[in-house]
Amino acid sequence: MTTEIRPETSATPGGEAQLRTRWLDTAQTLTEALPYMQRYAGRTFVVKYGGHAMGDEEGQRHFAHDIVLLKQVGINPVVVHGGGPQIARMLDRLNIRSSFVDGLRVTDAAAVEVVEMVLAGSINKALVTAINAAGGRAIGLSGKDGPMIHARRLTRTKRDPDSNIERVLDLGFVGEPERVDPSAIRLFEQSDFIPVIAPIGMGADGATYNINADTAAGAIAAALGAARLLLLTDVAGVLDADKQLVARMTAARARALIADGTISGGMIPKIETCLDAVDKGVEAAVILDGRVPHATLMEIFTALGAGTLIERSPS
Repeated sequence: MTTEIRPETSATPGGEAQLRTRWLDTAQTLTEALPYMQRYAGRTFVVKYGGHAMGDEEGQRHFAHDIVLLKQVGINPVVVHGGGPQIARMLDRLNIRSSFVDGLRVTDAAAVEVVEMVLAGSINKALVTAINAAGGRAIGLSGKDGPMIHARRLTRTKRDPDSNIERVLDLGFVGEPERVDPSAIRLFEQSDFIPVIAPIGMGADGATYNINADTAAGAIAAALGAARLLLLTDVAGVLDADKQLVARMTAARARALIADGTISGGMIPKIETCLDAVDKGVEAAVILDGRVPHATLMEIFTALGAGTLIERSPS
């Protein structure tokens, strides 16, 4: 026997009317969301969750509820998470020194053990726990499970300004996806389970590689032929020359904005990840602010969206 859930109305004069108005607004929101639910039912959305939003407990609860809701309405969410700030704190606690080259953490043998412990351990399980607490059924994985992410060592070159000679920089156990086998993820598509993936890859020699979470999410989205790649980060999205949010743009426009300097700095690799995913078959990629409550739902289920959507240029 089920018990009907009905909130008590306020005894304050006008309270019942206010409550009814609130629920009418909720009903209107659900009605507007219905076409998007129908459009995306059965489709896969890869959501990269990272940045400083991960350290906010309330924000993580909002995110977990959003992911559970996506699953409940028939969308297949796949969560890929980062954890840079948490890794940095653990390295500091263990007195393991690390440095950065072009935004990438140089990861030696000692550091990669910590990276795997934090990403595939504490962060992954905390996010799994949050999704389960929100009513979902999450399963924690890493790119080594399956194996899912076949990685190769990432190399960077730097030109000496004086001698004009290029040298190869050793980043240690920093990798990039060489190939993604999505079969382990596909096992969950027809189930109630939500995969939560730590961006760790395995090399041909069995070595463990630390992979940028955006890059891992883009490669997984491409391998799955996802409808959307959502990169939740610490910025609202792409801003134009007047510092206004660009809600939607083609791949060609994104490349033009990089070329003219409008898109610069740390936004460039995120855009390049989106472009690579779209080029490989993902319908669209979105950069949005993970610090905004329910940004994922606003992006998917409203006409306005909540970030910058990048789609394939018309042929």
